[in-house]
Amino acid sequence: MRYVLALWLAPLVLFWGWFFLSINDMNFGYVIMTRQFNLAIFEIYGEVLGIDPATIPWMMAKAFALDTAILLAIWAFRRRKLIAEKVRGLRQRYRSAESAPSV
Repeated sequence: MRYVLALWLAPLVLFWGWFFLSINDMNFGYVIMTRQFNLAIFEIYGEVLGIDPATIPWMMAKAFALDTAILLAIWAFRRRKLIAEKVRGLRQRYRSAESAPSV
């Protein structure tokens, strides 16, 4: 599962790192990190997809959020016994605190 999470996280970090650095024009001397390059890339994607280039980052954010939800669901399913045990412990602790006499 660690490898799956690493393979999921690497593209997220690379894309959003590049996106926010290039959209804010923090290029560190690299052409690929300039705002003009960012706008050109999204303009090309917009032409290919036939959509407004400004909507592409939001579409990618939605896709990454969906991927994250799917991976978290898989992770929770694999650890469901441990999670259920912790939930039972929390419920028991809450119920015991609720039934304790207040002073």
